[in-house]
Amino acid sequence: MGTMELNDGNLQTLTEFMRKTLDPDPSVRRPAEKFLESVEGNQNYPILLLTLLEKSQDNVIRVCAAVTFKNYIKRNWRIIEDEPNKISDPDRTTIKANIVNLMLSSPEQIQKQLSDAISIIGREDFPLKWPDLLTEMVTRFQSGDFHIINGVLRTAHSLFKRYRHEFKSNELWLEIKLVLDTFANPLTELFKATIELCQTHATDINALKILFSSLTLISKLFYSLNFQDLPEFFEDNMETWMSNFHNLLTLDNKLLQTDDEEEAGLLELLKSQICDNAALYAQKYDEEFQPYLPRFVTAIWNLLVSTGQEVKYDLLVSNAIQFLASVCERPHYKHLFEDQNTLTSICEKVIVPNMEFRSADEEAFEDNSEEYIRRDLEGSDIDTRRRAACDLVRGLCKFFEGPVTAIFSGYVNSMLGEYAKNPGVNWKHKDAAIYLVTSLASKAQTAKHGITQANELVNLTEFFVNHILTDLKSQNVNEFPVLKADAIKYVMIFRSQLPKEQLLQAVPLLVAHLQAESTVEHTYAAHALERLFTMRGPNNSTLITPAEMAPFTEQLLNNLFKALALPGSSENEYIMKAIMRSFSLLQEAIVSYIPTLIGQLTHKLLLVSKNPSKPHFNHYLFESLCLSIRITCKANTTTVGSFEEALFPVFTEILQNDVQEFVPYVFQVMSLLLEIHTSSIPNSYMALFPHLLQPVLWERTGNIPPLVRLLQAYLEKGGATIASSAADKIPGLLGVFQKLIASKANDHQGFYLMNSIIEHMPTESIVQYRKQIFILLFQRLQSSKTTKFIKSFMVFINLYGVKYGAIALQEIFDSIQPKMFGMVLEKIVIPEVQKVSGPVEKKICAVGITKILTECPAMIDTEYTKLWTPLLQALIGLFELPEDDSIPDDEHFIDIEDTPGYQTAFSQLAFAGKNEHDPIREVTSNPKILLAQSLHKLSTACPGRVPSMLSTSLNAEALQYLQGYLQAASVQLV
Repeated sequence: MGTMELNDGNLQTLTEFMRKTLDPDPSVRRPAEKFLESVEGNQNYPILLLTLLEKSQDNVIRVCAAVTFKNYIKRNWRIIEDEPNKISDPDRTTIKANIVNLMLSSPEQIQKQLSDAISIIGREDFPLKWPDLLTEMVTRFQSGDFHIINGVLRTAHSLFKRYRHEFKSNELWLEIKLVLDTFANPLTELFKATIELCQTHATDINALKILFSSLTLISKLFYSLNFQDLPEFFEDNMETWMSNFHNLLTLDNKLLQTDDEEEAGLLELLKSQICDNAALYAQKYDEEFQPYLPRFVTAIWNLLVSTGQEVKYDLLVSNAIQFLASVCERPHYKHLFEDQNTLTSICEKVIVPNMEFRSADEEAFEDNSEEYIRRDLEGSDIDTRRRAACDLVRGLCKFFEGPVTAIFSGYVNSMLGEYAKNPGVNWKHKDAAIYLVTSLASKAQTAKHGITQANELVNLTEFFVNHILTDLKSQNVNEFPVLKADAIKYVMIFRSQLPKEQLLQAVPLLVAHLQAESTVEHTYAAHALERLFTMRGPNNSTLITPAEMAPFTEQLLNNLFKALALPGSSENEYIMKAIMRSFSLLQEAIVSYIPTLIGQLTHKLLLVSKNPSKPHFNHYLFESLCLSIRITCKANTTTVGSFEEALFPVFTEILQNDVQEFVPYVFQVMSLLLEIHTSSIPNSYMALFPHLLQPVLWERTGNIPPLVRLLQAYLEKGGATIASSAADKIPGLLGVFQKLIASKANDHQGFYLMNSIIEHMPTESIVQYRKQIFILLFQRLQSSKTTKFIKSFMVFINLYGVKYGAIALQEIFDSIQPKMFGMVLEKIVIPEVQKVSGPVEKKICAVGITKILTECPAMIDTEYTKLWTPLLQALIGLFELPEDDSIPDDEHFIDIEDTPGYQTAFSQLAFAGKNEHDPIREVTSNPKILLAQSLHKLSTACPGRVPSMLSTSLNAEALQYLQGYLQAASVQLV
């Protein structure tokens, strides 16, 4: 690790490069980002950033330094086993000693970044490695300065909010207990003091703004600290908290009302959080909360009835409705809702008004379609009024399905009647009616199948024919786009309920809607088609067959690609996913279209690679490329060359510009192409080979799986070519193996590579390296012997034995150290072989062990002979006993996916999948028969020896299995 001095020169350099990272021009921005990445491993780098954000004269640079610092912490703070620690210990200590003070004295924009950084560090180091963090924060409550107090509260909030979604565990409980002991009482005192200050300063608007933002943060902390379990402290102080919460819910301070219709004000934010807190207690701690429940129900009901339709109240209204929804489906609150008048009043005053499509929704539909789609399709609409109203309908239906359906059927009919009178003016009535039907009908929903359980009282098919189909069939796809989108969504949601003939009737209509101008409308059409194409029929084939799609195939492909050219949809992930799914469904029906389409896909790839911003879109784009290649080359392998011609120029550019997000994808597509080749490896690939061994490529975890696979394809297609024309690169190849084998996370990838080298490289080309390879493996065995490593090691040594013979295996072990071969058999193979998993892996081990037993003279007449029967017994166990999948307690690996930071984790392309490869298919298809034949051969070479070894020490059950193998092979032992 280098060091950067803490001096003005370095501060100046960093300032200049930071300014460049804000430049819109990628040719200025990218090199600056690369420079900062290259120096971030130096000691003092984070301290320089903190100095800049504290002392720079330029506010833009201060904020930029704060963001850079937070991202640096996010990428590097966690220490990952086997990976270099990027932040030196002195830097870690300095950061922790200064960051709280810095955060509290910084302006709000910087305070937020540092607060996030503290919570990232806290997540790793608190409480064990940062025991004084909380006490340092709590003492600041005494300061009386609310800029400081809010800084503490904000940091505590980002530190504790993970308690809302962590799994229960002993460590978590101990941590929360520690937090409560230090924090609960000062928080409660601060809560009471802040409420008193609100009364003292009731007429001072500036003071109130600060105090109310404190109350909101305090209420959020209350939620986090009470989420896992009801802490004793809060149970004892429930009166203080709940009566104050109740007062705040009913409070109306004219000074805090805002004129802004969009942005929620402080009052709304605070009340929303209090509704959440009340819902938490009503759901989780209903017994303790019972005395307070009725007054909260009344207060929240009054809130709902008196709050306007403006957007700024959306969060408040939806949280308030969610509170009612969570209460009404609990058996012991049922009595509060039983009265028919109550139900009617809830339906009329809360549900129907909040299902209306407001002008704000219409604006979002037209101008902010991406956000609208995200809320409506992906369920990120948790805090929308419509979603909450829907949940309340579902909650009420739990006990009152009959009466609720009856009340709403009346509403639906009258809304549809209003619409029929004057569609042009009253279309919003129909929209609300469709929404009501949807929320009434859907009881259970999954992303994969849409609605899976429906309300018996609603006839979905009839509604489809009478009210949905008419909108889909209208000639003008651009008229009433909201109703068209509703109709498309209806087909999508109820796809598992509607009969197949109606879905088939809908397909060409959906294809036509791909041309609609409205982004929401054509996106929904693409999404609906994609979902229909994934449905499964009775015999697990797709419900809709390529033959049924034949009349619309051309139109479908045309319209999908044309839709990508519509304004706002050039990187529309739903359209791209529909293209992928159409290819997958239609299979060879697309072959004749691919020559035109591949050009469009490649052009799109070139454009997005300049600035990749939509990860899902990019993923489906690469999946579609893979499908084009697979389907076309399956029909005719010689077409692989034309794909390479189309793709290689773009791939070269991606690799040269090091577009990190795309590099792993490019390697996967190249593997797919190379694996299709039937003869020797083309020159275009050989030219790239040296670049694939550059250490910098192997430093990113996301590159490792696809790169290993690509090198395996090189070895499989061109082992001989590499040996003859690139022999000087073999040490580089072994260097990659050495790096991978040293890492617990990636050692199996190192073995994949080595197994391919053993299988495909000409023997003489690697003979000089063999001993070194085994020595490396032994060093790793001695330093850290994990189950995963041992399983891979066993497959490797057995593959080596199959390839070069059992004598060669025994000799190489014993040349490293006398009697080593016996130690490996005794300490590793015999006790651990039961852990090997996977049919091909087991087969390799079975054939390898058979060779050791029957083709290695040292096993018959040296001190190794005592291992012969135990090894045979272990082999019969591998054939007959269940796999041992136990993992020692200290070995539960951190998944690579868990590691925080912006490293693109490896994204596997489903349609670039590799076929299962069996390196010993030539040797045998039945290892049990091979064992019997080999033992027979051995026994004829030294008569009498084999039966006597068997009879003295093989257990009876194993002997019985062995007799079975001998009979099946029609041989006997002499």
